[in-house]
Amino acid sequence: MAGHSHSANIARRKNAVDAKRAKIFSKCAKAVISATRQGGPDPAANLKLRYAIEKAKAANMPKDNIERAIKRGSGEGAGDIEELVYEGYAPGGVALMVSCLTDNRNRTAPEIKHIFDKRGGNMGAQGSVAFLFDFRSIFVVESGGKSEDELLELALEAGVEDLEYGEEVSTLFAPPTDFLPVKEALEAGGLQFLSAETGYVPQNSVEVPSKDEAAKILNLINALEDNEDVQSVYANYDMPDEWLDELAS
Repeated sequence: MAGHSHSANIARRKNAVDAKRAKIFSKCAKAVISATRQGGPDPAANLKLRYAIEKAKAANMPKDNIERAIKRGSGEGAGDIEELVYEGYAPGGVALMVSCLTDNRNRTAPEIKHIFDKRGGNMGAQGSVAFLFDFRSIFVVESGGKSEDELLELALEAGVEDLEYGEEVSTLFAPPTDFLPVKEALEAGGLQFLSAETGYVPQNSVEVPSKDEAAKILNLINALEDNEDVQSVYANYDMPDEWLDELAS
C-alpha cells in the first residue's frame, strides 16, 4: 500500500510539474554538483554521479542544465554539499525520512525542525524511524496499457524484485546496487518513467483514520518538500485515494 501511495502521489502531481519545474531542477542540480564534488566529473568512474544524472533525466532536466551542474561541481566555487537524512513523525504516528543536500547543516537542521514543530510533527533522533524503512531502487512508470502479468514478466526479466501494479501507474522495486542495469533494462522494454531514484521504502504502512488527519500529514510533507535543501520525503502512511485526490486539489 505504501508503494501504491508513492506512485499515486507522483501521478497526481504530474500535471503540476511545470509550476514546480525550477525547484525540481534546482534540487537535481544540487545532487549532480554534490556527486561531482565527491567523485569527479566522469560518470563512468563516479557511480553516485551516474545515479544523480539518471534521476535528473527522469525529471526531464535538460542536458545543458546537467552539464552546467557538472561544470559547477568541478569548479573551485561550488562549495561543499553534505548529504543528511532527518527522521521524525507526522501527526497520527506516520514515520518520515527526509533526505537533504545542504551546504550548511546549521541552517538546515533548525529549518527542518521548525517545519516539523509548526505542522504537528515531531523530529526524532537518528535511527528513530530508519528501522521502519528499506533502502531500495524505486521506479515509478506509466503502465502503458500493459496487464499486471505483462508488466510483471518485463519487470522480472529486468531484475525487479517487487511490483505495485496500477492500471495507469505502477511502482517497481529493486536492490539499490542494481539501479542502473535495472533502469536500462526497463527503458529497453519501452517503459516511460515518472521517476527513478534510490530511496526509502516503508516495510509496513500506518492507516490514517480521518481526512482531517490526512490533511495534516500531507501539509507537513508538502512543507518539507518545499524546503530548498530537501531532496525527497518518504512516508509510511496509507490513506484512501479519494482523500488524496481531494486534498491534492
